[in-house]
Amino acid sequence: MKVLLINGSPRKNGNTSVALNEAAKQLIKNNIEAEVLWIGNKPVRGCIACNQCKANGNNQCVFNDDITNEVIAKMAECDAIIIGAPVYWGQPAAQAQALQQRMLYAGGSNFKGKPAAAVCVCRRGGASAAFQTLQMPFQMCNMPIVTSQYWNIAYGREEGQAAFDTEGLQTMRTLANNMAVMLQMYATGTAQKPEAEAWQPMNFIR
Repeated sequence: MKVLLINGSPRKNGNTSVALNEAAKQLIKNNIEAEVLWIGNKPVRGCIACNQCKANGNNQCVFNDDITNEVIAKMAECDAIIIGAPVYWGQPAAQAQALQQRMLYAGGSNFKGKPAAAVCVCRRGGASAAFQTLQMPFQMCNMPIVTSQYWNIAYGREEGQAAFDTEGLQTMRTLANNMAVMLQMYATGTAQKPEAEAWQPMNFIR
């Protein structure tokens, strides 16, 4: 079993990395393979609603000039995902949010039904709003949300300061433990993923 952890910060070794690496180490202790993938500091496109990914039917975004399709491909081999991002202006970093929206829309079949969690780091405020923003798309993709002892938030301003947030790091370890238990239950057959009903879309205005 393997978990993909996405570092959505433009700083490779910043506080988002500290939080995700703490979770990754705990996953490994639970015999779960973990890969932390940094999305880099180059632009990540936002979705332009062209729907070419659906028309092509190849589980890829039509734009192949950033990391999105690489993440989609990796998720074909992974059993769960954690996405982490710093908080900018009370919101997740834009590149992390753009990646999440495009990877789930274009490559949704590689994600559907797989456990997921979000992690946010901030200097002081806005983390709970950013955290909720990152969790909501997973719920729309029928992905079980993995919980912890608190919201998955760590605090720090300068690079590496989150390593001193003892409660934040404990929250990351608890998240990893809970994700490991869920994955192991799926793997052993002690918990079966429910069969999905056919989607029944409805607009309020007909």
